[in-house]
Amino acid sequence: MNESCPVLSPVERQYMQIDEKVRHAMMARIYKAIEDAAAQAAEELKSTEWTDAPPAYEYFVSVAHQKLFVHLCGGHPETFQGGDPELAAHILKNGQNIVDHYFIGAKVEPGADKSPA
Repeated sequence: MNESCPVLSPVERQYMQIDEKVRHAMMARIYKAIEDAAAQAAEELKSTEWTDAPPAYEYFVSVAHQKLFVHLCGGHPETFQGGDPELAAHILKNGQNIVDHYFIGAKVEPGADKSPA
């Protein structure tokens, strides 16, 4: 991107529109996959002698988060082996920066919807 000029060129604007559309569609599929996994687990557990509550939606979010984190660090998402510890530290620092800026440093507007869109 052209950082010296705040006005986007037509090509930059096209790129931004495509990028936003693709990211939105990707996240919608990820959220749907997590919802489907939680529903599938709940449905399949009904036919067993399992008496506890089925895994919550947040459990599946956590599983995806951990596996994607390891994948992003270059490790094996099934065994959690390998990966670049320096890159992992940078990613964790980025997460801390998000917490500091958006969760702690920013005011949450009353009635703001926290659900993924």
